[in-house]
Amino acid sequence: MEFRVYKVPMPEKTNVIVGQTHFIKTAEDLYEILAGSVPGMKFGLAFCEASGPCLVRSEGNDVELKKLAAQSAFDIGAGHTFIIYIKHGYPINVLNAIKNCQEVATVFCATANPLQLLIAETEQGRGIAAVIDGFAPKRVETEEDVKERRQFLRRIGYKSG
Repeated sequence: MEFRVYKVPMPEKTNVIVGQTHFIKTAEDLYEILAGSVPGMKFGLAFCEASGPCLVRSEGNDVELKKLAAQSAFDIGAGHTFIIYIKHGYPINVLNAIKNCQEVATVFCATANPLQLLIAETEQGRGIAAVIDGFAPKRVETEEDVKERRQFLRRIGYKSG
């Protein structure tokens, strides 16, 4: 077994969701979920087939994000992996719908942070062994940090009061 690190391309003001699924109709189902979720959201997604022709299947409403998702999925090369790039929306707006998609097995991460995937490769193929999302913590939050966090969530509309 060999391991390699894949640095996921992260264009500015873009979020990414990486997960695993199990069926060819995933590309169309995820497209429908994303297209019906947030008005004005732009996205591209790709899915790596793990049998048959073993193609990277892609969908999206943004040409550049669709190309990026297809290339990233191909570079990752792990069977049944999917990757979604979104702009003008956030993972929190779509994660529950994605997780409720009947063929989605798991979501590894959803982030706008620098992202690395540890890819394991055997004679059979590749899989995602680990996700490195962002950076290691620098300290435990203080009371002032708690206050700032709570204010921030209310300012962006994710909490009230």
